Amino acid sequence: MTPDGLMAAALLAPLLLATAQFMAPGRWVLSAIAPWAAAPALALTLVPEFRVDLPWLLLGTRLELDHTGRIFLVFTALLWLIAGPYARIYMASDSKHRRFAGFFLSTMAGNFGVILARDVASFYLFFALMTLSAYGLIVHEGGEEPRRAGRVYLVLAMFGEALLLVAFLLSVSAADSLFVDDIPKAVALSPLRDLIVALFLGGFGVKVGVPVLHVWLPLAHPVAPTPASAVLSGVIIKAGLLGWLRFLPLGQAAFPNWGYGLMAAGIGAAFYAVAIGLMQKDSKTVLAYSSVSQMGLISVPVGLALATPAGWPLASAAVTVYAAHHALAKGALFLGVGVVRTAAGSERQLGWLMAGLVLPALALAGAPLTSGALAKESLKKSLVATPEALQHWLSWTLSLAAVGTSLLLIRFLYLVKQEAVTQTHGNANRALIVAWMPALLGVLTLTWIVFTEKAEAFFQHALELGTLWGSLWPIAGGILLACLFGRRFVRSDLSIPAGDLLVPVERLALSVRNTIESHWPRTFARPLQQTWKFLRVRIGQGMARGQGMARGQAWLESMAVAGILFLLLVLAFALALLPKHIGYE
Repeated sequence: MTPDGLMAAALLAPLLLATAQFMAPGRWVLSAIAPWAAAPALALTLVPEFRVDLPWLLLGTRLELDHTGRIFLVFTALLWLIAGPYARIYMASDSKHRRFAGFFLSTMAGNFGVILARDVASFYLFFALMTLSAYGLIVHEGGEEPRRAGRVYLVLAMFGEALLLVAFLLSVSAADSLFVDDIPKAVALSPLRDLIVALFLGGFGVKVGVPVLHVWLPLAHPVAPTPASAVLSGVIIKAGLLGWLRFLPLGQAAFPNWGYGLMAAGIGAAFYAVAIGLMQKDSKTVLAYSSVSQMGLISVPVGLALATPAGWPLASAAVTVYAAHHALAKGALFLGVGVVRTAAGSERQLGWLMAGLVLPALALAGAPLTSGALAKESLKKSLVATPEALQHWLSWTLSLAAVGTSLLLIRFLYLVKQEAVTQTHGNANRALIVAWMPALLGVLTLTWIVFTEKAEAFFQHALELGTLWGSLWPIAGGILLACLFGRRFVRSDLSIPAGDLLVPVERLALSVRNTIESHWPRTFARPLQQTWKFLRVRIGQGMARGQGMARGQAWLESMAVAGILFLLLVLAFALALLPKHIGYE
């Protein structure tokens, strides 16, 4: 098949299969083909870099497979391809499995499109498709908790979409082009560059899970079916990271305030998420906070490149290596939770399954000779562009963050085992175990295959005592802390609800809505009626003079007014979605 045909198949296969799941759900052939919908996208990564221009589609569509896109597509397509057969087995007894398959496939199509799209209109379309389809995965199980998680996700997603829409309009206007390649340089030269950078950081930051905007992650992961959690944490959040790489003026100009601010936010997220994650009682919630922490670490080289353009080449390498490593390791952990919860039979088999979970956990902690060790080394190498004093401090900070990662993963493994022991299992589901095996194999091999040159350089000194000690002491520190305080901590009743910062915000928002509803008739209704009557008279007078339409159109065409109105609509939408009361455990 030609590269053009493979690209068409990569985007259309999951999209058409998703449509068929909703329109012709009874066809057995669809169930047989759907799990393998990601295969064309994975095959596409084997062809040379190329570009396809479709001037007749949308506003002029451009699809391209470049170096960065290839790396993202490799680990993204691989995880979707692993999660597909896994989901078919995992969801087989679910009466709503075809609906799940439809949203699963449409999310996949949007995810692939985000990676391949190289014009703003197509990128935004695929990003929105991915975002909205993922909502169906989060609320699939039904019930109060999934609805709340979906509500929070949808509000934050729409807020991010609003920020991105304004950012795209401003950047396209500055570049006088719809092509992604023209955006970063134009943003760097724009008089509104700080505003545009802020909008991109916030808009894509919702997916990445930057502090404050992270609260949807620990709510969505525990309630979504396990294969959905795997792709949400493994690759969907990487779409926001890719958005930063595509649209921020990295390597073009220095933005020290935004760059160092993003670095500080990333480091803060790395430690804050560990602290909150240790107080959770559900293994999938702990993994969600681990994702917030890990994405905080990945944000550090992005912030560095934003602050110091000279550091962009090394920062870019660090981001791609870490993203690939984290995607497969976190995906394997989530899928492993589903295996242990549903497939563990005897105690002996549980022991083997827990050993399988330890492999990606060690990789995520950065154990010697794992993909995590390579990722953390790339991350530290990216710091050479910073001042020497800051470089030394950051290096130690990242090592301390690795201690927190180790401690959080120990907490995760403890909770998984407790959940397996307390739940009743029938016969082991061997098919689900087999479907999990490729994820473990991917953790062990993918990073070394994709980054061959970096792997060769790494193995030249990987067995040196200094390198081994640098990888081992954070894990040893985490184990020591767990041994010293673990038993006392496990017995403690101290806990923080999943969503952490969201809890007081929800209560405040609910109080505001209830106040508005209780005072609406006497406080707001009459003044609004009087205001509307006044405006109607003035508009009528202006229309009579032929000036009203022109003035109104000019006012609405103002970019600031349009953006503010859109954000106000999102805020009103958020208040409307709040339940009448909120309860927390």
